[in-house]
Amino acid sequence: MAEPSGRDLDDEELLAAARSGDRAALEALISRYQSLVYRFSIRMCGDAEDASDVLQETSLAMARSIEDFRADSSLSTWLYTIARRFCLRKRRRSKFAPTREESLERLSGERLELLHARTHDPEEELARKELGTALADAIASLEPSQREVLVLRDMEGLPASEVAQVLGLSVGAVKSRLHRARLAVRSELAPVLGPAGAEAGDRCPDVLNLFSRHLEGDLGRDACTAMEAHLHQCARCRGACASLKRALALCRQAPVPEVPNAVRQSVQNALRDFLSQQ
Repeated sequence: MAEPSGRDLDDEELLAAARSGDRAALEALISRYQSLVYRFSIRMCGDAEDASDVLQETSLAMARSIEDFRADSSLSTWLYTIARRFCLRKRRRSKFAPTREESLERLSGERLELLHARTHDPEEELARKELGTALADAIASLEPSQREVLVLRDMEGLPASEVAQVLGLSVGAVKSRLHRARLAVRSELAPVLGPAGAEAGDRCPDVLNLFSRHLEGDLGRDACTAMEAHLHQCARCRGACASLKRALALCRQAPVPEVPNAVRQSVQNALRDFLSQQ
């Protein structure tokens, strides 16, 4: 009977084999998580070349320390943590890093579309492209500490507790940054989201922050009831919350950047060179 391939094994089986010195299992495990690392890196670095470097560095770091990984966290959380460290180093080494990165579309040459389905409507295609570019610009405009929280929570879909593990923060600190990041992205996207109602009036509560907290399950029943009552009678705040919901939907629907074949091959060559020296 033929031995199962890496594709047939789950993460735990591949991890056990890799720890025991099975190089094929290690390569299969790294290959399985390449897209995750590249996606996170390109969203954090804002540059396709830097993201490729981070992917290679993260893959080699994984190969060097796989025997030390004891599964105190998930494998993906561990890799996010490693990739984030290399992203931070990239930023620190760039003396001339711009305060606001260019959009990912212009840097990577890839089209950003908010829905995967194609359409033959030129106006709809243009609108999707405009929204994709606006989303990339909005994320790039965030402070790095806010961007990484938004990317991990609202784009990668990690629960707040895992985001806290990756960033070495308390869950409360993660959520505080997340609320600010969400509101900032919503504000940046306002010109292309369409009519959303005027800003809240002086007598209105901080409804956007309350709504973001509600999405995280952190709003008590009384506060939630009061917010809903206010939204029912305040069109301005209702429109503002609707625009925040749409902004977050765009984050969740953002397309997944593909790892270029040349980058995959480069990582594989570097990994095999490293393993041949062990």
